[in-house]
Amino acid sequence: MIFYRIYQIFIMLPVLLTATILAAVLTAVGSILFGGKWWGYWPAHLWARLFCIMSWVKVSVYGRENISKGTSYVFVANHQGAYDIFAVYGYLGHNFKWMMKKSLERIPLVGYSCRKAGHIYVDNRTPAAIRQTMQDAEKQLAGGMSVVVFPEGSRTFDGKVKAFRRGAYTLAVEFGLPVVPLTIDGAFEVMPRTSWLPRPGHIKLTIHKPIEAPAEGHELKSLIDQSRSQIISALPASLQ
Repeated sequence: MIFYRIYQIFIMLPVLLTATILAAVLTAVGSILFGGKWWGYWPAHLWARLFCIMSWVKVSVYGRENISKGTSYVFVANHQGAYDIFAVYGYLGHNFKWMMKKSLERIPLVGYSCRKAGHIYVDNRTPAAIRQTMQDAEKQLAGGMSVVVFPEGSRTFDGKVKAFRRGAYTLAVEFGLPVVPLTIDGAFEVMPRTSWLPRPGHIKLTIHKPIEAPAEGHELKSLIDQSRSQIISALPASLQ
């Protein structure tokens, strides 16, 4: 463990900091010049894989056959820790935009890069801000893009799945898009919310079968419950 901490401080962190700056610059510049469909995904996709490799974190993916590259989805995932982002970005294998908290836009360079790439910042402070969030989401989904959402809203403190919010499911119903539950297992052990540095580990990403969005909004609760149940089903008993 001492060797690993030395490796983290003197090798891993400097390399990943450099890679983060480079990925953010490439994403921002590429998205401005050529659009965010390709440049908003691939630099960050490779960056996320590098994060896992250099952190000695293995990611295994199950159920990739359940999704098709040419189809738009609303992906919903449990949120165990910071490495959820790297696991999904690096290993889902499907182009998408994040729906993320507005506060993340304040991260220097990265926040600007995400905005230019077309990722959707969720702002619930005022009715006007909510309308803007929905318009941003509509722009991406209307263009055939998928979105990934953590419907819990924030990382868990104990590894267990919290209650889900309605926002992602409202979008799925409005645009008639299938909801694909994603189970992330192992990210809590790698880097829980209370930790500043990761540990080597193994993250399992399970892609469940798509759930067709109901035609009527009053069935929203059933959609939420069904997707949450699928996510929990692929977790160990201690986290269910």
